[in-house]
Amino acid sequence: MKNWSTHLRWNPSELAYPETEAALVALVQKALATKHNIRLIGSAHSFTPLCVTDSIQISLDKYQGLISIDRERLQATVKAGTKLHLLNELLAKEGLALENLGDINVQSIAGAISTGTHGTGTAFGNLSTQVVRLKLINGQGQLLSCSPTENPELFKAAQVSLGALGILTEITLQCVPSYRLALHIKQETLEEVLSSYQEINQSCRNFEFYWFPNTPYVLSKRIELTQEPADKRSFKDYFQEVLLENYAFKMICDTSYYFPSLTHRLSRFAASTVSPFKKVNESGLVFSTSRIVRFNEMEYNLPIEAYLDAKKELVNWINKHNKTILFPLENRFVKGDDIYLSPAYGRDSAYIAAHVYHKKDFKPYFTALEEIMKAYQGRPHWGKMHTLGQEELQARYPEFDRFRRIRQEQDPEGIFLSPYLQTLFG
Repeated sequence: MKNWSTHLRWNPSELAYPETEAALVALVQKALATKHNIRLIGSAHSFTPLCVTDSIQISLDKYQGLISIDRERLQATVKAGTKLHLLNELLAKEGLALENLGDINVQSIAGAISTGTHGTGTAFGNLSTQVVRLKLINGQGQLLSCSPTENPELFKAAQVSLGALGILTEITLQCVPSYRLALHIKQETLEEVLSSYQEINQSCRNFEFYWFPNTPYVLSKRIELTQEPADKRSFKDYFQEVLLENYAFKMICDTSYYFPSLTHRLSRFAASTVSPFKKVNESGLVFSTSRIVRFNEMEYNLPIEAYLDAKKELVNWINKHNKTILFPLENRFVKGDDIYLSPAYGRDSAYIAAHVYHKKDFKPYFTALEEIMKAYQGRPHWGKMHTLGQEELQARYPEFDRFRRIRQEQDPEGIFLSPYLQTLFG
C-alpha cells in the first residue's frame, strides 16, 4: 500500500472491502477475538501515517452511496465511504449541495471529516461543521448513533476523530439548495493582498491565494454566487486547469528537481503564467481542482489575529533561505467551531499550507516553517505532515484530554490505535 504522494508505504496483513454495515461489525468482532488492530483507509490522501498498519486494513470503497434524503430539513444521509465527487453528483440529482468544500474531491466523506478537511471562506467552518448526525461502530463492536442531541459528547469527538473512535458507517449532512458559483483567478502582488485580505474576506464568499516563493506575486482566487448560466466546457478551461496548472507546472517542477539552481527563476516564470481566468458552474465543479502533480504537504491553522505577523515571518524566512522549493504557499480562511479536535476549535482561523514536489527532500523546509507557525499558536492539519507529539497537542487543544477519555471509553482494547495513533492518544 502507498499514500497519494508515495512517501508512505506499508503492508497490511489483511485488506478487506466490506459492502455492508453487518460486514463491518463482523470485522471489528474478528479483530477483538484475534487481538488485531484495524486501520481504515479512504483515498490515501493523508500525508501523515494515519492509514499505515501491518494488521487489518479496511477500505470503504465498496461502501458508497446515498441512503436517504430529508427534504424538509435539507439533510442527506450517505454511506461513509462515499467519495466527494460522487457525493456532489448524488446531491445535485436531488437539487442539493454542500455549502462549502475544499479543492480536492477524491477523498471519502469519512476521511475528509475525520481529518478536519476544510475549504475557505470566513463564513464557513470545515467540512465537519456540516455534519448533523453520525453512526459508528466502536471498538467493542457496538453500533452507535450520535448528534447534537443524542450522545452529544461522543458527537463532538467523532466529528474529527482520525478514525480513533471506531468506523463511521453513516454520515448525515446539512445541505443547501443547489447553487452556481463564479470563480475569478488573477495575478496580484503579495503586498496588495496582505494589505487588503480582511476587506476581501468580508466582501467575497470564498477567497484564497497562492504566493510564489521568492517572488512578489500571488495567484488569487475569488468565488461569488451567481445566476449566470454555466460555462460550456472550452479549450480555455482545459488550457488553464489541465495544461497550465498541471502538465506545464509538472515540467517546471521536474526542471527545478534536476537543476535546482534555476528554482528562483522558475518560480518567477510560473508566476508570470497567471492570467485572468473566469469559470462559472455548479458549486461542486467550481470548488474542485484537478491535481496530477504529486507533492508532500504540511498545513497549519493559525488564529486569525496572528496570521499577518506569521505570514510576514514566513515570507522573510523563505526569501532569505529558500533555494530549491518553488511550490506556492496556499492561504485560506475558516470560521471557528466547537469540535474537540478541529484545528479551528474556539477561533476564527487562517490556514497556511506548504507543498514540496514529491521527488524533493521536504524535511529542512517543513522543519523551518513549522517552527515559525508553532510560535504563533499553530495547530497542524491532521492529514498533513507535522512533528507534534502528545504533550504539545495537549497544550494546543483545550479538549484534547476529553477526546482521549472518550476514545478510551469507546475503544478500551485499543483496536483502532495504530503505532502512530498510539503516540498521539495512547
